[in-house]
Amino acid sequence: MSDPAIARRGMMLVLSSPSGAGKTAISRELLDRDSNVTMSVSVTTRKKRPGEVAGRDYRFVDATEFNLMINRQELLEHAKVFGNYYGTPRAPVEQALSEGRDVIFDIDWQGAQQLKESARDDLVSVFILPPSHDELDRRLHTRAQDSEEVIAQRMAKASDEMSHWPEYDYIVVNRSLKESVAQVQAIVAAERLRRRRLIGMTEFVKRLQDGQ
Repeated sequence: MSDPAIARRGMMLVLSSPSGAGKTAISRELLDRDSNVTMSVSVTTRKKRPGEVAGRDYRFVDATEFNLMINRQELLEHAKVFGNYYGTPRAPVEQALSEGRDVIFDIDWQGAQQLKESARDDLVSVFILPPSHDELDRRLHTRAQDSEEVIAQRMAKASDEMSHWPEYDYIVVNRSLKESVAQVQAIVAAERLRRRRLIGMTEFVKRLQDGQ
């Protein structure tokens, strides 16, 4: 906010989609365009993919360490996806929110449900849909990250994942990256003006009413 007396609590911006629908590409564009947005770096037990950087894309741990993090209540949410575990470290997210920064979560519907239970007021959820079944299949093949077997598994699971769309606050059909990023930016701009996120607004309005 422009007035120094008015602060803002950050939001948890959850982007979910079937694999290949575009949530990661949209997340990266938002990070490039908005300095007040940061990415939640998930912890995972899966192996690092080519091009990924530990600490930037994911924090890679073994199953023992992951379970210890659960037991120590260090994760805001966690889920098992395609045989691997993923989770969101609590401390960096809570720090960012308190500093008025928005945190993007690239997580699935299981993680979104857990966040909804523990952080409803901070949560803004967006589900990204592909424009068609064939286009989703094409995108999975184009990114060349997975074997044919894994792609088949992802396509088979996509229907179940898409069935959770009514649980989200907003829906974006990713026909083009440019259009989808603009739509998510509009969501972010509106949600930043939510009354419950504005700290000091009561005092600000009272001063206005008092003629100050």
